[in-house]
Amino acid sequence: MSLIEDLVISYRTLAEEGVIDAYGHVSVRSEKNPNRYLMARQLAPELVTEDDILEFDLDSNPIDPKGRKFYNERYIHGEIFKVRPEVMAVVHNHAPAVVPFSCTSRSPLKPIYHMSAFIGLGVPNWDIRDAQKGSDMLVRTPYLGQSLAKKLGKHPAVLMRGHGSTCVGENLQRAVGRSVYLEQNARMQFQAMMLAGPQGKVVYMDAQEVEANTSWQNYDRSWNLWRTRWLGRLKAEKA
Repeated sequence: MSLIEDLVISYRTLAEEGVIDAYGHVSVRSEKNPNRYLMARQLAPELVTEDDILEFDLDSNPIDPKGRKFYNERYIHGEIFKVRPEVMAVVHNHAPAVVPFSCTSRSPLKPIYHMSAFIGLGVPNWDIRDAQKGSDMLVRTPYLGQSLAKKLGKHPAVLMRGHGSTCVGENLQRAVGRSVYLEQNARMQFQAMMLAGPQGKVVYMDAQEVEANTSWQNYDRSWNLWRTRWLGRLKAEKA
C-alpha cells in the first residue's frame, strides 16, 4: 500500500461524496521528508491518477515540475504544514452546503451529530478581506496562506468566507473523513434549523459528548469502505 495510492483515493472519494467537484485539492506530508508534501497537479480531482502526483517543499515550490501546471492555492497546504507539525494531510474544498455558514454570523456551524463531533473543537471563520481587500477570493500567495493558517490555529478545520473550507488531520483518512462529515453536518444543521423554525430550538452536542467522540474518531470504517471501493476501480482503470 502506497501513500500516493491513498492520496489518489482521497481525491476520488471526496469527488464522489460531493465535497469537491472540478475544484478543490488534497495534500499529504511526505513519509520520507517532513519538509515536503505530495499533491496532484492542476486537475479535476475525479481525474487524478498516481502519475499526476507531484512533490512540493513547504514554500509550495515543486521539486520536479515535469512541465505541469499547479493549483493556484497550493499555499494553503504549505503554510499549514509549516505551523502544524502534527498535521499530515490537508483538504481544501468548496462544498456548497458549507459556504452559507461562512457568510452568516447569526448561525455558526455546530456539531449536530456524532460523526461530526470535531466541529465542537472549534471551526473559526477566515475572511480574506482581513488580509487583502479586493482579492479574487483565492489563496494565491504565501502571505494569504499564512493568514489562513493563523486563523486555523490548532483547530481541525477553518471556514473561508464566501469560498469554502479547509480541514486537516493527523493522517489522510481523518482529513478526508472530517471533510465529508463537515459537509454532511452543514446540510443536516440547515435542515434542523428549518424544521425548528424561528421560535424552535436545535439541540447540538455538548462539550462532554464532543470530547467523548473526538478522543477516538478516526473514521476507520468509512476509510476502509472508500479505500476498498476505489482500489477495485483503479485496478480496472489500469487494466
